[in-house]
Amino acid sequence: MDKIKLNVLGLSSGQKSGSYTLILGDINSNIRLPIVIGSFEAQAIAIEIEKIVPFRPMTHDLFLNFFKEFNIELIEVQIYSLNEGVFHAKLICEQLGIVKEMEARASDSIALAVRFKCPIYTFEDIMEEAGIIVDASDEESLNEEIPEQNTRANSPNDLSKASIENLHILLNDALLIEDYVLAAKIRDEIDLRK
Repeated sequence: MDKIKLNVLGLSSGQKSGSYTLILGDINSNIRLPIVIGSFEAQAIAIEIEKIVPFRPMTHDLFLNFFKEFNIELIEVQIYSLNEGVFHAKLICEQLGIVKEMEARASDSIALAVRFKCPIYTFEDIMEEAGIIVDASDEESLNEEIPEQNTRANSPNDLSKASIENLHILLNDALLIEDYVLAAKIRDEIDLRK
């Protein structure tokens, strides 16, 4: 069965508190693969995509450093199975010419893939079972990133009403509590005003 290359297209808050929906998709198709992930993994993915440097290395950064130290290359991530609503993934790694596969959660695998800048793949049967077809009007709402928690602003709309000084305070607060999803949202609002 042919592999389908996926890109991270969006991240939005989930319906349950503490969950997020990661949107993956083949750029040559209008089929999207939504995967529900936890807030820690969402932050790990968001800070790498948004190029935010955390105060302390996160777990996925530790793995990146470990792999590099021991000359292990992450070749690709495969989301290879969907069982009872749970995606199963594996890391395809190479060390000294020997290729090994390791089981991992899909969310952790993707957090590592964005750090290693390696491809993410799935298979046609998974896209057929769990993929959703979107049209252009749906695409914008799928790609919205909504912060789960907010220290001083209660909704994304409040950010547009905040002064630039308050945005900088909010950004510092978000970084201190390591809410990198919110930090990315605030940074984007600051960038819009430049």
